[in-house]
Amino acid sequence: MADKTILVILDPTNHGEQPVLERAAALAQSASAALELFICDFDAEIDAGQVSTVWIEQPDAKENLLGIYRGRLEAHAAPLRERGLNVSVDVAWDHPLGEALVRKIVASNPTLVAKDTHHHGVLNRTLLSNTDWHLIRGCPAPLLLVKPHEVADSPTVFAAVDPLHANEKPGQLDDAIYAAANALARATGGELHLVHSFAVPLGLEVAPDIAVQIEQQHRTAIAEFLESHPVPKGHAHLLAGRPEQCLPEIAADENADYLVMGAVSRRGLDKLFIGSSAERVLDRLPCNLLIIKPAGFDASLPHGN
Repeated sequence: MADKTILVILDPTNHGEQPVLERAAALAQSASAALELFICDFDAEIDAGQVSTVWIEQPDAKENLLGIYRGRLEAHAAPLRERGLNVSVDVAWDHPLGEALVRKIVASNPTLVAKDTHHHGVLNRTLLSNTDWHLIRGCPAPLLLVKPHEVADSPTVFAAVDPLHANEKPGQLDDAIYAAANALARATGGELHLVHSFAVPLGLEVAPDIAVQIEQQHRTAIAEFLESHPVPKGHAHLLAGRPEQCLPEIAADENADYLVMGAVSRRGLDKLFIGSSAERVLDRLPCNLLIIKPAGFDASLPHGN
């Protein structure tokens, strides 16, 4: 459908496989959405006409490079068009990169933004670039960060919610997280799961009966949420522990393919964090991550570097 577009951000320095292409193409097919492939780059020396360490005047160097990028995007687009997808391409010469990408997203108003991110082989953790963090904080559209691993034919989709809103997350955001995860599971023929983790506040000596009351409070909140946001039996998970530990562990144990989380503003700061897990969760997740912003999110606000 013309009113659904997935904006795919590609790395101009990556000449190998880019898993985000196939992931975005599969989602576009299932959702009858168009694709827009996008590369943004900037080089101060080339912008000034210097193309080597020795000053060599070449006024059209920038246009030549952008032409190369456009040709690369067209090469990616051709096989996707053969599959019946509506694919357009665009290039931009703009900086700083994170801010330039947000400007493009605001102008294009896509249904979804998709971008590759990568694992660190030694630590088996994701290395999120500065650009990734800028998009996490500033992208006004749902943001899919794609990891370099295969997704199951019937993917497992987790919605991470916080029904008690203990971390200043508005209740409507839980609704949006569930809706996005449910739509993703339906579009991909996957299975929907719900997860919520809780922990006793650090530094407090809590009597056993108080700990039981805290757990029961969270259990009741999840049960009430499930009344209007159902998942299959056995697919609701209440975890005791810090989110930065619990979410990556359950994602690994359940072979999750996607985890949907909400980005919220922490009071007193102008940048965004990711629910109760803060930013520590993000470089530990083994699966693709879909980040949802609250209604009324304003990309023009400063969100840090």
